[in-house]
Amino acid sequence: MPEFDPRSYAYPSRRNVVYARKAMACTSIPQGAQIGLDVMKAGGNAVDAAVAMAAAMPLLEPTSNGLGSDCFALVWVEAEKKLYGLNASGVAPAALSAALVRELGHQTMPQAGWIPTMVPGAPAGWAELNRRFGTKPLPQLFAPAISAAREGVPVQVNLEPMWEEDARRIAAAMERDPSPHAYWWERFMKPDGTPYRAGDVFRWEEYAQTLEELAATGCESYYRGPLMEQIVAFSRATGGYFCEDDFRNYKPEWVEPISTDYKGYTVCEIPPNGHGITVLMALNLLKGLKLSDQKDCADTYHKILESIKLAFADTRTYVADPRYMRTRVEDLLSEEYAARRRALISEQALTPEAGDPSCGGTIYLCTADPQGNMVSFIQSNYTTFGAGVAIPGTGISLQNRGANFSLEENSDNCLAGGKRSYHTIIPGFLMRDGEAVGPFGVMGAFMQPQGHVLVVVNTVDYHMNPQEALDAPRIQWTGGKHIQLEREVPAHIVQDLARRGHEVEIVNSNLHMGRGQIIWKTENGLYIGGTEPRCDGTVAAW
Repeated sequence: MPEFDPRSYAYPSRRNVVYARKAMACTSIPQGAQIGLDVMKAGGNAVDAAVAMAAAMPLLEPTSNGLGSDCFALVWVEAEKKLYGLNASGVAPAALSAALVRELGHQTMPQAGWIPTMVPGAPAGWAELNRRFGTKPLPQLFAPAISAAREGVPVQVNLEPMWEEDARRIAAAMERDPSPHAYWWERFMKPDGTPYRAGDVFRWEEYAQTLEELAATGCESYYRGPLMEQIVAFSRATGGYFCEDDFRNYKPEWVEPISTDYKGYTVCEIPPNGHGITVLMALNLLKGLKLSDQKDCADTYHKILESIKLAFADTRTYVADPRYMRTRVEDLLSEEYAARRRALISEQALTPEAGDPSCGGTIYLCTADPQGNMVSFIQSNYTTFGAGVAIPGTGISLQNRGANFSLEENSDNCLAGGKRSYHTIIPGFLMRDGEAVGPFGVMGAFMQPQGHVLVVVNTVDYHMNPQEALDAPRIQWTGGKHIQLEREVPAHIVQDLARRGHEVEIVNSNLHMGRGQIIWKTENGLYIGGTEPRCDGTVAAW
């Protein structure tokens, strides 16, 4: 065959929005979207499709999620005209505490090994979605992933740099303590010790076997059966902190979505412990500011960045497991507090600090079915391959969500056994006048709320179609006055932002600038979808 570099593209390419009459599935890997659409073509609903896709994505994109991930979902039930929220984030082992981690010599939470590993919530989340809203049995929904794992799947282009990057991180962790990581290295590196590359075929028999066990037991084996026993045994043998009760006591939680009105639209997010509230707080600030008629101008970028900064300063301070939060969500979202924070925004970049609100490597997917039901779903390891810990013989690789805990005893987000950490993955949903507009999401750690804000502003203020809203150049605040801009941002905007005091970095790689999907429902009942141009995203339409 001709020689070429699958990562080299000399010329810009164009994607159009995709319309569908009956159903739609979107995610970052083409095979994943197709699995979801096939489920709906076979009579399944949007939830069935989401669960089938979620079970396949750890195989298709192991750099971002796994059988040891957490997940969140927003489910729109058309017959009820109601949006449901599911929090399937995990909890810290009972044996872990901030004091213990400090005694081990850590000033902050590490990102690799057993310390940041929490009880994974994703398998329980899949089972709970299936129990409450599904129409097809788990063996049927997991069958495509099981088959693909045995046949092997091609590694897509955007996985290669993430695989390379995290192999270096986990290799460094192995030098400090090889025992938790040795099996991960054996499983996720090729026999010659190098990472998988674009066009390689990745086969995973263990993953297929574990999915079969999960399907047969309604995922109970993971929490109260042989799979749990294997996880706990490996933890004990290699210096981990899990015990049986950590898993036996775990359950996902149905939660009431939180929302704010933004210029006639209702923007919905999962409540804390996730930072979807950051989106809502930033939009509360923005809706009181006059934005330019032109998106691509420095003033618009500046106001978006300043609003995001102020929202993040608060949420990084106050958001935690809601059982431990001393600050009320309603105070953070109040119009009074938004007005006080908005007054801090000037023509110059600020260094954000938390206010006083007391007034009294992730995957995202979305689906829509012929009945009008929709799902906004997100699932993640946190940092690419997570903790770099894999359980021998199971296909289970574990997340490192505990890395977001604080070790400060006075923090609401201080590490404690049985506690959920501050969480970065957030599904989004847009409504208007009590009707569903549709699901949206932008994956990418602390980029996620910023991506959500950009999608909403692009859609509502600048009337962009779903694809255009995702195509638009992205900006990201990373701390202090430091911002990252994609190279597509016009030079005059870059210069103006610098004059306003922003410390500007132009990023040549968009690997960490977020990856999104959108499905909107049109006035004539069609679905219209957009997918992320920064990755291998696909809209599968029926």
